[in-house]
Amino acid sequence: MSNATEMILAPEWDDEERMNVMFSDFNENRDVNTTDWDSKMDFWTALIVKACRDRGTVCVSLKELNKTFRRKERSPLGLATVIQSMARCGKIQRESEFAANMDCGWLSWSVGLLLVKPLKWTFSTLLGSSQVSLEESFVVIELVKEKAAELLKVYRSSEFSRCSIISFQELCTLSADVCADESTLCMALLQLQRDKQVTVSLHEGEKIVKFCQAGQDHISQVSDVDMGIYKLQRSQKLLEERVEKLGLEADKCKEEARLLLKEGKKSQALRCLRGRKRVEKRAESLFAKLESIRGILDRIAQSQTDKMVIQAYQAGVSALRLSLKDVTVERAESLVDQIQELCDTQDEVNQTISSVASADEDIDELEEELKSLIAESKPDSISRFPEVPTNVLGPPGGHSLGGSDLLSSLPAVPYSPLDITDEQLEEELNNLKLTDSGFEQEKKTSPARRLEPAQ
Repeated sequence: MSNATEMILAPEWDDEERMNVMFSDFNENRDVNTTDWDSKMDFWTALIVKACRDRGTVCVSLKELNKTFRRKERSPLGLATVIQSMARCGKIQRESEFAANMDCGWLSWSVGLLLVKPLKWTFSTLLGSSQVSLEESFVVIELVKEKAAELLKVYRSSEFSRCSIISFQELCTLSADVCADESTLCMALLQLQRDKQVTVSLHEGEKIVKFCQAGQDHISQVSDVDMGIYKLQRSQKLLEERVEKLGLEADKCKEEARLLLKEGKKSQALRCLRGRKRVEKRAESLFAKLESIRGILDRIAQSQTDKMVIQAYQAGVSALRLSLKDVTVERAESLVDQIQELCDTQDEVNQTISSVASADEDIDELEEELKSLIAESKPDSISRFPEVPTNVLGPPGGHSLGGSDLLSSLPAVPYSPLDITDEQLEEELNNLKLTDSGFEQEKKTSPARRLEPAQ
């Protein structure tokens, strides 16, 4: 592990003064220098997480940390304080406590570190010891969640995703690039079980893992149907391996017959060919059984799909029934009638509004018609006046008219006799004398002046 130290060192690892401070022990009282205490704690916390991530593990112990961060024959003095602080903050957890939250079946596994010292774990947990043992292993919560997500992603992107159940050995092979060892795989599976994404059980001494399929919220326990499907899948795999092995054996017999025939050993070559025929018949028989199992698995897969469709139909019917709970045909017809009445009322309102607008348009048309009538009546009023002679200045021959001819050609002056007596004149004269504005009154009202002919 010390060989990998260079890959996980902090940038200030070569700073002698800085490292002397970091390698020193923590003050018992944090309040003496809070800034330095927190700075040192953050430095080692981040470095521990980075070291585990670079190694691909999720568990750490004080002994491993002292070896990993050894510098110039010195180990940091405050790592125990760092582990205690991380445990209080929930960043790390004892393996015993982490596994205790799972089902008891997990503790029966004889893999990884889950059965190394279970009795010591139990005593340590019950006694609540605050001392950090050099050998005690802790789980980094942040990293185990990352590994769990990676493991689930690898499973769902593999060919095993078609199978809900997979053996633990197959899972170890599948997750070799994700989990560095079985202990890491166990921790990741424990986290997935806590997240209700997997469940683990024992079947005839074999550890099997059932994954939550896409579209499911949580995993269910292994049922008889699951085990039946798992057995069929195992049988299918075994038959495929045997058929492939028999095919290779048949090819080997054929090749041996060819070599014997070249050597002139005809009888031995015929025996090899007979053996090849027997192997091929066995392979054909196994292949027929394999096809039968494949057909059964296909029907099971189809039935599961049909079951999902039926469940979706049932959910849809229930939702539709709830949504139409208060809806009836009579209520719908009543609503339609109300809508029609409202539409008719709206049409009547629109018609009334449009009639007002048409009345305004009629007034405009009437005004235009009145203007046209006035224009037509103007020539008639002009025609009532006497025509102006066009030949006043002379006859068509160009000779001018004489004085008598000019006067005779003019229209006659209208004349009406003065119908007034002397008494009326005398009375008018007296009225003019009595008023101060006699002259104006005479000018306005005197019929004698108004009717006096021009000289």
